Amino acid sequence: MKIALMDSGIGLLAAAAAVRRLRPDAELVVSSDPGSMPWGPRTPEDVTARALAVARAAADHRPDALIVACNTASVHALPALRAALEPALPVIGTVPAIKPAAAGGGPMAIWATPATTGSPYQRGLIAEFAGDVDVTEVPCPGLADAIEHGDEAGIDRAVAAAAALTPPGVQAVVLGCTHYELVADRIRAAVQQPGRPPLVLHGSAGAVAAQALRRIGAGPAPTAAPSGTLTVLLGGRPGTLPQPALAYAEGRALQAVAPTR
Repeated sequence: MKIALMDSGIGLLAAAAAVRRLRPDAELVVSSDPGSMPWGPRTPEDVTARALAVARAAADHRPDALIVACNTASVHALPALRAALEPALPVIGTVPAIKPAAAGGGPMAIWATPATTGSPYQRGLIAEFAGDVDVTEVPCPGLADAIEHGDEAGIDRAVAAAAALTPPGVQAVVLGCTHYELVADRIRAAVQQPGRPPLVLHGSAGAVAAQALRRIGAGPAPTAAPSGTLTVLLGGRPGTLPQPALAYAEGRALQAVAPTR
């Protein structure tokens, strides 16, 4: 089987690694356009146009499913992507894990880009799934960009600033941008309060990976032979994983397991 993933940049690594854990034998196509990062401040029309270009580059490789591993693209471009590519190519969007986080009860925070924080989209998810829960929306300016470029000092500054806006009593944090999952341990360390129960972080990578398999009628096979290849597309052209991707465990795992085609 062949699974494609798209994002503006390396935020797709978390979902790609999740697919690889479930199906080590799956061929992966990862398509991004890091030169256009970040997408968050762009207009919905611009995001849609760029997402369509990145998605079509992946679709040219004839995958069985396409994961939109980007919250911004899922918010603004998912209807256009599905209209352009389905039913021939199932398209799986990424939704912040607000529903499972709210199911745990107790105070929770949602870390997201400034464009997503307070947006009608996010407020709608909160109203639908977390109406009875104490929710704090936390904007994280610069965090996705710092993660994209492997800027360690920038990551530390952005995480510390967001942690300062996070109430000390929260029991769960929703990672509302796929890039944030790459630094989940650093976020947990910054938010965890001494003497409090362990903080629960809710990302989307595992859920979208499992949904992609369901959409194509496949099941997990984590013990399958690690035979899947990796195809990297940058701005629609063949490439290799950007160097900053190798700063993260997910990027190193992808490169180590499968040769790049």
